[in-house]
Amino acid sequence: MKRIWSILLIGLVSVSLCAQSTKKIRELEKQHAALQKQISDSETLLQSTKKDVKSQLDNLAVLSGQIADRKRYIETMEKDVLVIQSEIDRLKTELSTLERGLAEKKKKYEKSVMYMYRNKSIQEKLMFIFSADNLSQMYRRMRYVREYADYQRRQGKEVQRKQRQVADKQKSLLASRDAKANVLKQGEAEKLKLEAQEKERRALLSSLQKKQGAIQREIKEKRRSANRLNAEIDRLIEIEIEAARKRKEAEAKRKAEAERKRKEVQKEAIAEAKKPATVPESKVETYKVDNEDLRLSNVFEKNKGRLPVPITGAYAIIGHYGKYQVKGLRNVRLDNKGIDIKGKNGAQARAIFDGEVSAIFQYNGLANVLVRHGSYISVYCNLSSVLVKKGSVLKTRDIIGPVHTDANGNTVLHFQLRKETAKLNPELWLAKKLF
Repeated sequence: MKRIWSILLIGLVSVSLCAQSTKKIRELEKQHAALQKQISDSETLLQSTKKDVKSQLDNLAVLSGQIADRKRYIETMEKDVLVIQSEIDRLKTELSTLERGLAEKKKKYEKSVMYMYRNKSIQEKLMFIFSADNLSQMYRRMRYVREYADYQRRQGKEVQRKQRQVADKQKSLLASRDAKANVLKQGEAEKLKLEAQEKERRALLSSLQKKQGAIQREIKEKRRSANRLNAEIDRLIEIEIEAARKRKEAEAKRKAEAERKRKEVQKEAIAEAKKPATVPESKVETYKVDNEDLRLSNVFEKNKGRLPVPITGAYAIIGHYGKYQVKGLRNVRLDNKGIDIKGKNGAQARAIFDGEVSAIFQYNGLANVLVRHGSYISVYCNLSSVLVKKGSVLKTRDIIGPVHTDANGNTVLHFQLRKETAKLNPELWLAKKLF
């Protein structure tokens, strides 16, 4: 019985490992397909054909983002090749072990077959049984003949099972080798595309390097516009903070009043009671504060790094948070209080979390929306219109409004994130790409 259970256990483990190998390859193929779609979506963000500085700077940002995505994709595939090679090495070792086991089983089976062939006739078996010295020995010989026949059948089945295991392992090994070849082929194709993109970026940089004066003027104008926009955002956030402070004060007053009433009732109950130890429980219902701001803030913080990107469809971050130098251009330093996200024509701004619209204002003919999530505030700028109003309660991913597309075909959402007056880097809070 122990031997039978060992055989069954080995079989089950072998089948399980084979299934794991196939599952791992399917997962890698699924991951590669998702990564490829992500890059393809990014490449649908058409670059402007305009030669003005603003359009070329936007093109440079989009192209730089696509190059970074493709580099990460190539790195991912290189790591996957190592994973698949490790899987191939494991499968080779297991296949070798199975082949040795199969050879041993065949050898034992051949011996049993030869033995049975030499003693194949019924007469020989009967002679073997009846030539026993006594009844007890005769019984043992009968049992031996029967058990040996059963043993031979088991040996035959075991050889067949081992053969199936070897075939399955060979199939898994072949699939792993094919997967590795496909990944290597994809990697080479991606490297060629990367070279073409880097060549395009160098040409764009060369063109921009000749327009330093125009670049500085464009950045100066963009900075002035951004400062005015940020001043308005700051003003509205201050108003929202003041409103939140007043709400908190009102809640504190209501709590204090409820507590005062409770103590009054308790005092009256004590005065009327004969025995101070038997004070009746107060029947006055105290005011319970549902601190929605605190709850939302806590839940919002727990979702750091998992919040959805605030724009629908394909996107690329073309303006990063904070002060940074544009790679490849001299003296081109940007300062961004949020991030700029380029989408396709028709892209919509969407809420990154549950919240309430606290303000809507116009700037340069475009709409801008502030959404409060407790003590956190998300800001959506450059909308052609809005589908919400002040006081609207939003759920995560609810549409706020379409992002404006300018005369050059650029659809860019400016997005900011604040904790009261403190400016935060939105990229640290949004869900990462698949890379």
